[in-house]
Amino acid sequence: MSSPSQSSPKAPASYARRFFDWLSGFGLATVLLLLLGILTWLATLEQRDSGLYATLNKYFDWKAPFILPEINGKTVPVPLPGGYWVCALLTLNLALGGILRIRKGLKQIPNIISHSGIIILLIGGGVTHHFSERGNLAVGEGETSNVAEDYFEYVVEVAEILDNKPTAIHVIRGAQIEDLETSSRLFRFPNLPFDLEIGGYLENAQPIAATERAPENGELMADGYYLQSKPGEKTAEANTAGCYAKVVERDGTRGDRIILAGASFHPFTLRHGNRIFTLDMRKRLWVMPFDLTLNKFTAEFYDGTTRPKKFISQVTRTENGQKANATIQMNEPLRYEGLTFFQASYGPPGAGPGQKLYSVFEVVKNPADKWPEYSLWVVVVGLTLQFGLKLVLFIRSRFRHDTSA
Repeated sequence: MSSPSQSSPKAPASYARRFFDWLSGFGLATVLLLLLGILTWLATLEQRDSGLYATLNKYFDWKAPFILPEINGKTVPVPLPGGYWVCALLTLNLALGGILRIRKGLKQIPNIISHSGIIILLIGGGVTHHFSERGNLAVGEGETSNVAEDYFEYVVEVAEILDNKPTAIHVIRGAQIEDLETSSRLFRFPNLPFDLEIGGYLENAQPIAATERAPENGELMADGYYLQSKPGEKTAEANTAGCYAKVVERDGTRGDRIILAGASFHPFTLRHGNRIFTLDMRKRLWVMPFDLTLNKFTAEFYDGTTRPKKFISQVTRTENGQKANATIQMNEPLRYEGLTFFQASYGPPGAGPGQKLYSVFEVVKNPADKWPEYSLWVVVVGLTLQFGLKLVLFIRSRFRHDTSA
């Protein structure tokens, strides 16, 4: 018979509790941070050969749960978890371990604040990944524009020409056609007298005449031309997508095959009865809520070189008749209405004295644009409180030691 003072053995933790402890534990956080460091290092090496955009998509896209890294162009047969999911699991680990599971008390407040700052940074990265848009806007001195062109997304535009102008433009987004390399899809237009069937999408392609070079891989032909697939460009914005299309009448009759390509100089013109339509593949355009006028552009270079020292654009933003002047230069963007304008480049290249210049702005639409800054301040507050609390406790302990001596 056991004595009353002897404690009973502790019941083993449930599987759910063990899983929670593992998910919120410091060990998992250490492994995830190590994996994130390895993925970042490998991506940095690979982007020299594959380009930044392609590498980011490979290593940190949500559609890539696992990746096979490449070193010097050779695939390493060791699957690694995708960076997106490593960050997602790290966010969950910090939320459970650094906020929910942590001991509550005055001394732990700085730790909770610091962990919250890191979580804000990680969630901001996810918001940027899913919802940000990037494009460019080129505008000449004295000219005005309110339309930005997406860097990467190619779309198909169907428009009717009235009074020599495109009207009622119908846009098929890139996400709706990028999976059609070996299949096709019918897109219906209730307001038009026809529908459109699209297939054979290629990320980077060029129309080639069969008389110039015969197709070698059974490519589809359209009026003596075919789409020749090209390797993806290292700078992905230089890719020119292409696809095949067929006009589908209301009775189901399909017309001849048509080539739509970003490398084409003009859209395909279609006459339907007495009406004229254009079919075009081009980079997506998005309209800004205001006009931007370039008043003056100034470029400064390091002495004796073509290396840029400073680009300065004096602009006027016009919205609802109200004008506001601003300056955009390197490292000093313009932020307004959720859009950020960075000074990217200028043209034309090699412009001579007195030649009219144009400025190229990178336009970024990112709901989480300022989140990294907010995260930084939250972490600074948390660490300041943490070190301040440690200092107070240290001074108090030294004072007690001196008074008791």
